Amino acid sequence: MVSGLVSGRLALVTGAGSGIGRAACQVLSREGATVIAADKNYNAAMETIKTHTALASGANMIGDHSAAELDVSDSSSVQKLLQTIKSQYNATPTIVVNSAGITRDNWLLKLSEEDYDSVANVNLKGTFLIMQTFGKAMADAKTPGSIVNISSIVGKYGNIGQSNYAASKAGVVAMTQTAAKELGKLNIRVNAILPGFVNTPIISTVPDKVKEQMLKLVPLQRLGEPNEIAEVITFLSSDKSSFVTGAAIDVTGGF
Repeated sequence: MVSGLVSGRLALVTGAGSGIGRAACQVLSREGATVIAADKNYNAAMETIKTHTALASGANMIGDHSAAELDVSDSSSVQKLLQTIKSQYNATPTIVVNSAGITRDNWLLKLSEEDYDSVANVNLKGTFLIMQTFGKAMADAKTPGSIVNISSIVGKYGNIGQSNYAASKAGVVAMTQTAAKELGKLNIRVNAILPGFVNTPIISTVPDKVKEQMLKLVPLQRLGEPNEIAEVITFLSSDKSSFVTGAAIDVTGGF
């Protein structure tokens, strides 16, 4: 029997096919949670379960962990996932991590309406749909819960070429703080993490020269690793943070 910070809890992680979402599955499972890895790319989510969670070995459900295909921007896909989880586990997740996110970078004056909409739909609307659907399920089940939303430090400071992304991530913080006020009486905590420059697939597209400039702004003088964000996610998911809600925590190496 695995014991840890979140032993015996059911955790849903979106964007679980790579980066911070994958690391969150890894650390939550290490700390005793049963993890549902959800991603638009089902094969990537399955890979997370097979090779990046505790007790990894075997097919579709591993150590009770499972993978699911999910489009966070589509309400019917989100509702379908909730029903699948309820029938599979006979329970509602009490930990929900909103890590699904995309970028479509361009200068403000050149950014297409389509690229603006797609980023807003995944990063902001997707976070809303997951919070609304699974928050209501937690409330109906009368279970205490923790929702952790992944924002970004660029939501606070902006970033060249990312007007759509920065706006969506700023919105995540405001929505987190509002949800925390509304759901507190139901014993559901809602917090946001603002990662800095983290070594994920998104950062791998950044040219080396730009990376060097970015790292000059980070006192620790390095990129963060996804597991360093995942440790904070797990803290916020656990009883160790029982009086923390409505917080927006920078995890940036001091940026």
